Amino acid sequence: MRDDYRIVDGKKLRRGYTTGSCATAAAKGAAELLLGGGRGYAEIDTPAGKRLKLPLQDIVCEGAAASCAVLKDGGDDADVTSGCLVYARVAKRAEAGFAIEGGDGVGRVTLPGLDAPVGEAAINSVPRRMIREALGEACEQAGFTGGLLVTVSVPDGERLARRTFNGRLGIAGGLSILGTTGIVEPASEDAFLGAVKAELSVLRASGMDAVTLTPGNIGLDFLERNFPLLRPVKCANFIGESVRLAATAGFRRILVAGHIGKLVKLASGCFNTHSKHGDARLFIFAAFAGASGADGVLTEELLRCATSEAAIELLRGAGLWEPVFEKILEAVQARLDEFCLRQGYDDLRCEALFFSSKYGFLGRTAGKT
Repeated sequence: MRDDYRIVDGKKLRRGYTTGSCATAAAKGAAELLLGGGRGYAEIDTPAGKRLKLPLQDIVCEGAAASCAVLKDGGDDADVTSGCLVYARVAKRAEAGFAIEGGDGVGRVTLPGLDAPVGEAAINSVPRRMIREALGEACEQAGFTGGLLVTVSVPDGERLARRTFNGRLGIAGGLSILGTTGIVEPASEDAFLGAVKAELSVLRASGMDAVTLTPGNIGLDFLERNFPLLRPVKCANFIGESVRLAATAGFRRILVAGHIGKLVKLASGCFNTHSKHGDARLFIFAAFAGASGADGVLTEELLRCATSEAAIELLRGAGLWEPVFEKILEAVQARLDEFCLRQGYDDLRCEALFFSSKYGFLGRTAGKT
């Protein structure tokens, strides 16, 4: 892999690759073996624009099927899946096209609101697309026009999944096959915040007195599509610290824009939204639903939801979404105002904008006038 390292705080940190990239390389390697080619490695393209050349392990050709594995390497980023083997078994099938299934150690979705439908293997949409594209390349090279069935498995996946939040998300029996770029980027918290500070300084120096913060790529994509004039700064989970950095840089108007599943945590005063610092999302929905007239049955259903999207669906079905969301907006604005006052930024106007993957723009808080 080219550009294997990045410099962070003067340290040379090694990049890695996702379980999605591992599954893709294993699938392509197995397909090439099955179709009469095959080498001891597989080359794949990633959404990040990097082409990976990953070695294959445990290669088996069975005539009607072939399988192999790729060792997951998360680089210098802490990841429970680093060191595990991700397998793919590829077999010909009568139907045209490519089918992708999950085998041993790959979790299965049991609750709505996730990237994959209920009942499907927890293989997210980007890895599925990567696998299909890699299979298409292998078939084109071999002149094969038939259909293929890919079964992805992680033999140690069920044990490793106990060290993740999959159980809380309703993913049973194993790991998720993940990755939006195919590449794992290592970085320390201090280094990330240093990059945020530098970007804020550049924007302030350009004459801007208002700035938008968003946690990640989902927020960046949403803002680019719906509010293209904004120039957001990605702040990851460090919302409170990034607001402080923006205020210190001289910004007096700050908009925090993000998915409701992330920003609803602000209603409880949680300004580092990483799950390791706490996750009161469903309790917030349930509490405000109860204050809006929800009965005990609905409250319990909300507490069992896997995601915020699923909670919104329940509240909309009960006709309670609008009053609940109004209370969320009020609580988030109150917490933002309190945070700014505690930091000594009396004249700072800080607001929040919410969106949903399914429903798009939901609304924004009413900041100081």
